[in-house]
Amino acid sequence: MYETFYGLHERPFDLTTNPRFLFLTPRHREALSTLRYGLSAPRGLTLLLGDAGTGKTTVLRAALNEERRPENRNVLLTNPTLTRPEFYEFIARGFNLDESCANSKARFLTEFQRDVHERHSAGGLTTLIIDEAQSLPYELLEEVRLLANIETSTVKLLNLVLVGQPELADRLNEQSLRQLKQRITLRAQLAPLDLKETAAYVAGRLRIAGGNVSEILTKNAVLAIHEISTGLPRIVNVLADNALMGGFAAQTKPVDAATVREVARDFDFGVGAVASAPPFSLPSVTTTPPANRAPRVSDEDTASGDLMDGGLGTGRAAVPTAGAAARKKRFLFF
Repeated sequence: MYETFYGLHERPFDLTTNPRFLFLTPRHREALSTLRYGLSAPRGLTLLLGDAGTGKTTVLRAALNEERRPENRNVLLTNPTLTRPEFYEFIARGFNLDESCANSKARFLTEFQRDVHERHSAGGLTTLIIDEAQSLPYELLEEVRLLANIETSTVKLLNLVLVGQPELADRLNEQSLRQLKQRITLRAQLAPLDLKETAAYVAGRLRIAGGNVSEILTKNAVLAIHEISTGLPRIVNVLADNALMGGFAAQTKPVDAATVREVARDFDFGVGAVASAPPFSLPSVTTTPPANRAPRVSDEDTASGDLMDGGLGTGRAAVPTAGAAARKKRFLFF
């Protein structure tokens, strides 16, 4: 709808797991490497944790898209709130077992172990991936633990990948699930983006979509997106997408921080001081810039400088405070 207005050839902030927009921070890269290993070798149980909106499913989809060896079989369960019979029915269908075996756990285990052994003998791997695993009922967590016992004396025959929110880690720390936790051989955890990463994330998506970043968002708009979203990519996408929509409706570009704050209020993101903070100016910096970098820009300039190139440094921005001295101290990384 707004693509032509901003010179884009596609929407850059849709809430889909489009691999073209994959953005890897060091933590995301580590998580992707962990999943690659857990899908390409007989490693047993792999655990990926991250708060809602940190990009777990996106990283998981990227790893699965890379794993295309025909001798391997991967089955992904995205809604694990099932009963025990439904769980086994899903696995039976996913691995193309006789549907009748889902009516009997004994028959299912016989057929499933036969299938797994045959695939291993042919040089392949069998993997069951469970997304949103924090929602698994206790009885299914116990079934997962028992499935992890499918092995020979020398190798694990079934890979299991659990992807979930931090609540899953809390559950695994319970005494009743200690045996399942002890079976975890690979583990990674995602965290929200810092300010530098948020700026690079927003800029990267706009560039991939064909946009000229300096004409689309101001620096303060990106700061507001980061502060309100607390670095959660999903919320960043919601804010940025709707801010572009608001700018299009007002026929205004680049989009400013006021538009972002208005979107945040509309979505009731509880922005508090960030939402009500008046516009502020970044202090001028008088130091001579290095030869290979452009001069630093003021707050009123658009997001074409260090911000959008991911050159903000590692500091995390806080809510603006009154007083030029306080602002200068907090935004020295610009």
